[in-house]
Order: sequence, then structure tokens, then C-alpha cells
Amino acid sequence: MFILEILKAIIIGAVEGITEWLPISSTGHMILLDELIKLDVSEAFLEMFLVVIQLGAICAVPVLFWDRLWPLSRKKSPEARRVVLNLWGKVIVGAIPAALLGLLLDDLLDTYLYNYFVVAIALIVYGISFIFVEKIKAEKKFRVESVEDLTYTDALKIGAFQTLSLIPGTSRSGSTILGGIISGVSREASAEFSFFMAIPIMLGASGLKVLKFILEGFEASGGEILLLIIGIVVSFIVSFFVIKFLMDFVKRHDFKIFGYYRIGLGLLVIIYFLIKSFV
Repeated sequence: MFILEILKAIIIGAVEGITEWLPISSTGHMILLDELIKLDVSEAFLEMFLVVIQLGAICAVPVLFWDRLWPLSRKKSPEARRVVLNLWGKVIVGAIPAALLGLLLDDLLDTYLYNYFVVAIALIVYGISFIFVEKIKAEKKFRVESVEDLTYTDALKIGAFQTLSLIPGTSRSGSTILGGIISGVSREASAEFSFFMAIPIMLGASGLKVLKFILEGFEASGGEILLLIIGIVVSFIVSFFVIKFLMDFVKRHDFKIFGYYRIGLGLLVIIYFLIKSFV
């Protein structure tokens, strides 16, 4: 039977690795997945598991962008190191709004907004927003073409949009990419900056969730720890390929297809739970 739980952890890790980076909401998918695949673990551990497997996803970012993100390489000139450090400064500035609100409202948002209806509405609203914004931006030139050209004001604006992802179903990558495009940042640069801002945000969220889990006196069995490790590893592997795919995709396409997908998924969530409530 434990082999079945391992297979579930693999599937959940794979879904996390896909949906964390595509602007389609990992929360929306996890809600549906939880209806179909239920890990045989405690509710407290499952809540921690779904957050901490994001560590695997986030590890794919520095692996793929190591040369862009590591300022201490001996191969870099002093100027190149300053560029990287400047980029990290923008990442930190962009991460501040969501980090502060997340710390203040984490429990409140989980209590009152983590339900299928809010997730479905967020999926649909932001799906429509992607389609609308892309139609407005069609054929228009972007003011900022690369992450390095972002100003600190741009970073703060995108960071402000990232706070919207605290609403379940919005999608962290979706809100930041949408915010970047609206601010005049190219799709490729918006996606890259979304990846980079995920590092402090997701590391902080995972660390906070583990700390709460420990402080509240919950314990995990050896089997549960193994499931967590499997979820993290699978999430990393899948994320590695999904990020590469998305960066290649945005060079030739816009984000409207993700908008249509979000609308369809939002309607599916509503229909599923309405049927479930009457059956």
C-alpha cells in the first residue's frame, strides 16, 4: 500500500512542478487533485507537504540561471558582479510587499479564502485579464526588454501585483507576469523576474510552514518524510523542464492560451463542486 502513496507523491510533485511556473494556479490544480488523489497522511502534514514541495520547484531556478544569479563567480568582471547584485536588489524590493502581507495575513487568508469558490473565481477573473491585456498589448513594443533593464520602481510595481497571489487561485507567476506586462515589461523579462522573485518568497513560505509545523508539536513519521523528499525531488525535475519550456514559449507566443485554460479550469472547479454538493 505504501507504494501507492509513493505514486501519489510523485503525481503531486509533478503537478506542482508544472503549475508553479505556468500562470495557471497551482492552488486550483491542487484542490482538484486532492479530490482525486488523497495522501494517507495527517491533515497538518499534508498542509505542510503541499507548501514545502515548492522547495524542489524553486531549486530549479538557480540551477538554470546560475550564471545570471551568482555574483561571486571569478569569471565575472567587477561590472558584471555589480549587475548581478543590482538584480538581486530589485528581486528583494519586489518580494517585500508579498512577504509583509503574507506574514500578516497568512492564517486569515487560509481560513476565509482557501475554498473552491474563491479559487474558481480567481482563475476565471485572471484568465479574462490575461486575454484582455494581451489583446491591448498586441503589436505594441515593450519599454523594458530584459530583466537587467528593470528599474527599482518597475520591481516594486511587479511586487505589488505579486501580493494579489495571496488570494488562492490567482497564481504567483500569473500575477507577476501580468503585472510586468501591464507595466511595459516584455513577456520574457516578466517571466524571468517572476522566477527570480520566487526564490525569497517560496523559501520564506516553506520555512514558515515547517516552523509552524514544528512549533505546534506535530510530528512526521519516517514514511511521511520519505513522501516529502520524493515530492521535492519530482517537483525539482519537472520544474527544470517546465521553466525551459516557458522561456522558449514566450519568445514566440503570448499568454492568451493560458487565459483560456484558466477560464476552463475555473468553470470545471465550479461544476465539479456543485455536482458534488448535490450528489
